[in-house]
Amino acid sequence: MAGRGNRGGAADVGMDVVATLNEMILTAVRNRASDIHIEPKEDELRVRFRIDGVMVPQRSLPADAAAPVISRVKILGRMDIAEKRQPQDGNFKLDVSPRQSVSLRASTFPSFDGEKCVLRILESGGLLDFEALGMTGGQVQGTRRLTHRNGGLLLVTGPTGAGKTSTLYAMLTELDTTRLNVVTLEDPIEVQIPAITQGQVNNRAGFTFAGGLRSILRQDPDVILVGEMRDRETAEIAIQASLTGHLVLSTLHTNSSIETITRLVDIGLEPYTVANALVGVIAQRLVRVACRHCSKSYRLDKDVTAEVGFGLPEGAKLLQAVGCDKCLGTGFRGRTGVFEVVEIDDRLRSLIKNREESPAFKRVLREMGVPTLRRAGMNAALRGRTTPSEVLRVT
Repeated sequence: MAGRGNRGGAADVGMDVVATLNEMILTAVRNRASDIHIEPKEDELRVRFRIDGVMVPQRSLPADAAAPVISRVKILGRMDIAEKRQPQDGNFKLDVSPRQSVSLRASTFPSFDGEKCVLRILESGGLLDFEALGMTGGQVQGTRRLTHRNGGLLLVTGPTGAGKTSTLYAMLTELDTTRLNVVTLEDPIEVQIPAITQGQVNNRAGFTFAGGLRSILRQDPDVILVGEMRDRETAEIAIQASLTGHLVLSTLHTNSSIETITRLVDIGLEPYTVANALVGVIAQRLVRVACRHCSKSYRLDKDVTAEVGFGLPEGAKLLQAVGCDKCLGTGFRGRTGVFEVVEIDDRLRSLIKNREESPAFKRVLREMGVPTLRRAGMNAALRGRTTPSEVLRVT
């Protein structure tokens, strides 16, 4: 229907706004998009999908389609259709075909050319296990050991869009939820899991991460999932909970396992407390999978140590992205995770207590045989899953 909008005027778009938005969302779902960006510009209504973490332009609509399309989203999301000066948020479920419905989170933002709208397509189930996330055999075993600890703080780290929530949900699927009381505090709840108790923060109502976490501790929990440790107060409560016999799962926006350890101390937590509470850190990134329909293989014929940071086997077989109709010209289709799984042992606890610098942590991790994120990504490239340039892009 997007093409129909290009051929018609404002009246046509207004008449077909329901079908136009439905088709836009259906097209996004078919192309595995995670987000739909609807952006008013002076001479067009630009539409872009985020597919495999990268923005992919779609066919634009006429500029005067902006008002009816955004209004339709506001109606569906129960937002104030007359308010155009303030950002708004809403949620809705839409039937895009007789057999398919999708849940979406809508967000509007006033801009110079009008209100921009982003639709996040929420997952409707399909929880993944550790292998499906992209973990290697050793990483799966280590993560399972951490998930089944009786207590302690287990952190999943990485930038926004690194797949941290999927890893946390995979951990929940490992737990015996009939014998354990599992309570979560999320913002927002991405996937509903019937066997556990899930809570969603509401800052407007005063239901914050810190306040909600205090309340969870009065609910006799065995396992607590806190969507994100955003401040010192939440981190302090989480650590105290982990030291009193609860397994606490959470996320932190850091770039590596080492940076995670130092960040906890930098925000004001006592090193001795961090060392005793922290049981593991899983740092991760998502790399795009090379399209099997168009990618081309080649043999490594030069030393790339300077670019990569370490040597790769001479003559190694690697893939190069090309682009075709199957992958919308990107050269990639789908994503997989690369991980750095660190189980905190006595050596690392000693370094934390002594406020050691990064080189000391790196040395111990090498001795433990823990690959860095970049090395884990290059190992995936050597297995034919992705390309070296993609690994360098995200690490």
